[in-house]
Amino acid sequence: MTVLPKTEFPYRLRLPGPTAIPEAVRMAGSRPIINHRGAEMRVMLGEVQQMLRPLFGTAQPVVLQSSSGTGAMEAALVNVLAPGEKVLACVNGQFSERFAKIAAAHGAGVDVLDIEWGKAPDPEAVRQRLAGGDYRAVLVVHNESSTGALADLRALGAVTAETPSLLMVDSVSGIGGAEMRQDDWGVDVIATGSQKALMCPPGLGLISVSAKARAVVERDDRCARFYWDLRKALPVVDQNETAFTGAVSLVQSLHTALSLMHEEGIENVYARHLRLSKAMRAGFVALGLEAFGDASAYSPTVVVGGLPESINGGDVVKHMLETYNTAIAGARNKLQGRVIRIGTMGAFSIGDVMTDLLYLGRSLQALGHSCDPDAAVAAVLSANR
Repeated sequence: MTVLPKTEFPYRLRLPGPTAIPEAVRMAGSRPIINHRGAEMRVMLGEVQQMLRPLFGTAQPVVLQSSSGTGAMEAALVNVLAPGEKVLACVNGQFSERFAKIAAAHGAGVDVLDIEWGKAPDPEAVRQRLAGGDYRAVLVVHNESSTGALADLRALGAVTAETPSLLMVDSVSGIGGAEMRQDDWGVDVIATGSQKALMCPPGLGLISVSAKARAVVERDDRCARFYWDLRKALPVVDQNETAFTGAVSLVQSLHTALSLMHEEGIENVYARHLRLSKAMRAGFVALGLEAFGDASAYSPTVVVGGLPESINGGDVVKHMLETYNTAIAGARNKLQGRVIRIGTMGAFSIGDVMTDLLYLGRSLQALGHSCDPDAAVAAVLSANR
């Protein structure tokens, strides 16, 4: 068993998911288990539904299932696809690659629109590809947390609305931290998870479908499905039920987390994520790191820093954890060693950002990079005005 070195610093979870959760959310999950079919659960599920729909920007039901975000992605795909149907996968990072792989695993014909990592999908390129093929769906990651690129779903939805194709979106690291207007933007399917901007423990998958998508889901010629069958889950949402045994403790946590977000105000939540991600990015630059990616598509929920050639990302992650008890992320893909990633999602504040940059600056110094941590903190304060 690996034992972390003892340190006087408290543990800090600063990943782009899972994220640190408020104490009230943690305590809600430790309450006694209630009857998953009882009146108290139905009341809670009804309130959760009313608080979730504004975050999705939809009047449609939002299905809760016991799974990770990847489980929600797979459930969405098996309900929409029939084996052999084609999808257009917009691939601009690790998680859009995963979306394509799940579709392929279920027998879909996957055509890939390759996009430079760090950039968002180009709606015009999608339009051109749709004109040349019969696609059941276009697969897009809303917020590609491996590269920090935010997709323009409004523009993409305008493209797919003109076609029979569905716009299917992985918003695992988006919902709750980045604006989503599903109904207004023409997003047909959204899959997300509880453990990121929704500031809950991992374990809940959430899915919403448009009326256009539901007509496809209801068909009997889709992929084989039982537990993931949205034909079972969708009708019972408005009865404040789940198709199968709900993850009671996680629903209790989600109820509290959503209550906190609504108390802050949803627009205020979005504004905080934008403001503090901008401040974090300014701090990265002040430390001599590259603000990785296309500036027109910067994510509000994760900041990605390109490292000097002399510094390996894995070494930075290791030093931050072993010295400052702070967990940040590197990359487990073709960017491995070249970048670091810090989450700017969920329950975090300007104090977290300044602490991150102070520890990061000192870690970079210890690894031989010349920088001024105090300058990074000053940049945060300036950008946060």
